[in-house]
Amino acid sequence: MNAAAVVEQWVQCFNAGDVDGLAALYAPDAVNHQVVMEPLHGRDAIRRMFATEFGRAEMVCLVENLFDCGEWAVLEWRDPKGLRGCGFFRVNDGLIVFQRGYFDQLSFFRQQGLPIPERYLGD
Repeated sequence: MNAAAVVEQWVQCFNAGDVDGLAALYAPDAVNHQVVMEPLHGRDAIRRMFATEFGRAEMVCLVENLFDCGEWAVLEWRDPKGLRGCGFFRVNDGLIVFQRGYFDQLSFFRQQGLPIPERYLGD
């Protein structure tokens, strides 16, 4: 399965809120680095992050562009509330081994009606 096909499956699982399905798409030692937080190492840590996020927010990924670049796929996305972002996925043997995502987390918190963590408010 090429990188873009894996990301298409990732989007399907994401939009279904399927935490176990998402986790299964990652290699056991994968790294997920959403730049708004420290990198997560390993499938179990990635699964916990998705469980936390789906437990507190309604998230939908609408694909704007999906580019297949060999072992890399690039996803430009938006959500129904207007948040936009992009993700870079490195895929080996049909599993995501590395992911980096960019989005405005402060806007995400505000759109979801979530409290803004103190780390955004300064010291």
